[in-house]
Amino acid sequence: MGKKEKTAAEESDQLQDQNLAAEEPQATDTENQTESPENKGVEVEELEDLQQEISELKDKNLRMRAEFDNFKRRTMREKIELMNTAAQDTLAAILPVLDDFDRAKKNADDEKTTEQFSEGVTLVYNKLWGAFRQRGLRKMESTGETFDPELHEAVTEIPAPSEELKGKVIDTIETGFFLKEKIIRHAKVVVGK
Repeated sequence: MGKKEKTAAEESDQLQDQNLAAEEPQATDTENQTESPENKGVEVEELEDLQQEISELKDKNLRMRAEFDNFKRRTMREKIELMNTAAQDTLAAILPVLDDFDRAKKNADDEKTTEQFSEGVTLVYNKLWGAFRQRGLRKMESTGETFDPELHEAVTEIPAPSEELKGKVIDTIETGFFLKEKIIRHAKVVVGK
């Protein structure tokens, strides 16, 4: 057996040693090194930057949610307002007919006239007004009230018959109307001065 056998045996032992060394966990350089203060400072700065970024993102998220909630509320409010006043144009177009109805009823109720408001017409008149009231239409009371330019449109001024009627509505020429709480027609009035 000479040198060749020894060498083969030695080579075999060396291969076994290498395999064992590969199977054993090797300590890395970073584990063997202790962390330097510079590395810790960099990591702390990175951590603070990330925490600040997280805080900013949370704040942005909170603000976006609040904006969206405000948008939803505003949209719902506008939708409800639109539904409440959707019939405004139609009702405003019918107001002159209601005025004529009121004049005819007032004339029929006058004792000096021979005109009559039949029972059937009275029923239709009451039913019509009932339907309009359900939709939120109501008359504006003006006569005897203090003149308010927000509600009344002064057609003319006349001398007040008494001191207490100065600045008040003496007569209503055309009745004003509200739809829900919105004015759809201002009252045309005569004001005492």
